[in-house]
Amino acid sequence: MSQTKSMLILIAGPYRSGTGDDPQKMAANLRRLEEVSWPLFQAGHVPIIGEWVALPIWHVAGGKEVGDALYDRILHPTAGRLIQLCHAVLRLEGESKGADNDVRLARERGIPVYFRLEDVPGCS
Repeated sequence: MSQTKSMLILIAGPYRSGTGDDPQKMAANLRRLEEVSWPLFQAGHVPIIGEWVALPIWHVAGGKEVGDALYDRILHPTAGRLIQLCHAVLRLEGESKGADNDVRLARERGIPVYFRLEDVPGCS
C-alpha cells in the first residue's frame, strides 16, 4: 500500500447502457467496472460502485424488471447519494448517461474526476 491519502472513489461507467437490458451484457459491464477496484484498493483507496449498493436495495424493495419504476427510483439516486460521501470519481470509458451525471455531480461538489486509473493518486 502506498503513502497516498486514502479516498473513497466512485467508479462510474457503463452498466446498463448499450446492453438492451441483456443480463449477461450488464454483468460484463459490471465486471469491467470492478476490474479497477483492486488497483484502487492496492493504492490505499476504498472503491465503490453504485450498483454494489443500489442493486441489493432494489431487489429487497421488490424490483422485478430492469428499468421498472422502482429501478429508476433507486439506481441513479443511489450514485448521487454516494457522491455526497466520495472524495473522487473515476469515470471509465463508454457511453453512459448515468456516469455522465455522476461526473456532473462530482464537479458540482468540487471533487476530482479522473478519466484514467493512472491519474488517480497512488495508481501511476
